[in-house]
Amino acid sequence: MEYVYAALMLHSAGKKVDEKGVTAVLKAAGIKADGARVKALVAALDGVNIEEAIAQAAVPAVAPTPAQAAPAEEKKEEKKKEEEKKKEEEAEETGMEGLGALFG
Repeated sequence: MEYVYAALMLHSAGKKVDEKGVTAVLKAAGIKADGARVKALVAALDGVNIEEAIAQAAVPAVAPTPAQAAPAEEKKEEKKKEEEKKKEEEAEETGMEGLGALFG
């Protein structure tokens, strides 16, 4: 993955994505570059429009529709009610234990 990141950094900086550049970026990051992997990456990217590839790979964020959001809100409310009910039951049980100690 770091090899692809190095190529993206070079592209983003407006530099040519070549073996020398990828190796230099990896070295600057403290990674020992594997020459075969660098060559394979550069060969695979030869003729590829990186901007177009990035645009195609980008997944747009989709906001939930009101119909999708409503069930999620209902579930949150139900969960909240259940938690409140459990807390009340626990408080009641704790109170009863205290009374038992009085009568012993």
